[in-house]
Amino acid sequence: MSVYIISQITIHNREEYNKYAEGFMDVFTQFDGKMLSVDEDPRVLLGEWNATRSVLIEFPDEDAAMAWMKSDAYKKIAKHRDAGTTINSILAQGL
Repeated sequence: MSVYIISQITIHNREEYNKYAEGFMDVFTQFDGKMLSVDEDPRVLLGEWNATRSVLIEFPDEDAAMAWMKSDAYKKIAKHRDAGTTINSILAQGL
């Protein structure tokens, strides 16, 4: 069953975040991930949205998503994400 990772990202150091972004797709595609949305100007429908960027990605299953997040290659670039952002992410099960 497909799973989705939904992230709210607040970028406070664009230079560090760009280092993360430069290596992201090379690692991401190794785990059958599919980028569904990246938006720095989403339309707020309810509540507040203070994040700089929203991201929605899909994996074929939870095992693939977790293998990606725990991989050495992802950890190597994630340090730049952590240095340049504050992030909230969830993993949601598909129907």
